[in-house]
Amino acid sequence: MYEIKNRIYRELNRVQKTGLCNFLRALVKQNMDLSVDEIFDKFIEDERYYQELNVSKFEFLTEILDKDEFAHDTKLYIKECKKYYEYKKSQAPIIAANKEFEKKKRKFLQDVKMSKEKPTKKQLYYYEKLCKRYNINEIDIETASRLDLRNEIERILDEHSGDYKNFN
Repeated sequence: MYEIKNRIYRELNRVQKTGLCNFLRALVKQNMDLSVDEIFDKFIEDERYYQELNVSKFEFLTEILDKDEFAHDTKLYIKECKKYYEYKKSQAPIIAANKEFEKKKRKFLQDVKMSKEKPTKKQLYYYEKLCKRYNINEIDIETASRLDLRNEIERILDEHSGDYKNFN
């Protein structure tokens, strides 16, 4: 798509070209169910309507709107945008799977890191309070890792799920 962008609209300056391309890309994204010609016709129809009202976003298109070169460039760009969005749509399941994998990987690495660290003071305090509240025998805190204590706290809270909301 970016290669095509460099080859089209040679008579426009950089700002005009960028504005027009961004607008066309958004138009294609909104109308993916339409064909390239239908999207082009919609753009031309809207642009002519706004030019009649003198509120056109692209006043610089007045002279070149009816030229064949402009129509060719615009259709070429719309076609590339459609390809881009169709490709992006086809890649959505793969991207979602990669995100899920990365999420699991981060959780695993966090667990590995926590298994090597000592428990925090807050964790120890919270664990001791839970054990006193529910009359549970404490595990050996000296050898427990941060991960062990987290898992033990989760286990206690799961067992007493209805009671822990009232914990002070």
